[in-house]
Amino acid sequence: MKLYYAPLACSLADHIALLEAGATFERERVDLKTKFTESGRALTDISGKSYVPALVLDDGEVLTENIAVLDWIAATYPCLGVQGPLGRTRQLEALTFISTELHRAFKPFWHAGSEVDKARAAQVVMGHLRFVAARLRSDYLFGETPTVADFYLFVMLLWSRRFEVETPPVLASFCDRVAARPAARAAMQYEGIA
Repeated sequence: MKLYYAPLACSLADHIALLEAGATFERERVDLKTKFTESGRALTDISGKSYVPALVLDDGEVLTENIAVLDWIAATYPCLGVQGPLGRTRQLEALTFISTELHRAFKPFWHAGSEVDKARAAQVVMGHLRFVAARLRSDYLFGETPTVADFYLFVMLLWSRRFEVETPPVLASFCDRVAARPAARAAMQYEGIA
């Protein structure tokens, strides 16, 4: 199995999840400006898309899109999923919110938006973070142990810190808690993220 990632991109969530699960996998860095891997392959030759994550499974199948990759990880390593009759549905609900609302809201920060666009985006992100913070009732989104959704939320919180977007204190603590996990520390160190 091989994960194609870019430092501090949303693929960091997949990287952390695979390490947390104890999966055996290779990693290859992608330059998102050139769209080439560190070994010189065009990312589009691997995934057909010009962004990460891309996860090549042992049988050669390629998974793309963060929600799909994280869902596959949770299905393959149930310790990272949400248990119960609605567990997978609740997990997909959280992943979808993080992807379509939070992740998307950061676009002006990553793609040279104007200062006005960035200020508007910061307000949107803060609103979404307040929504999540109001519902966080334990150490992690679904209880006392992390799921793949926690790792995706963690990346969004790192982006909030990077772009100096105000984060509710409960989520700042959540971010520190995830960052202290050995898998998160190892993934961040590997990707060169301080």
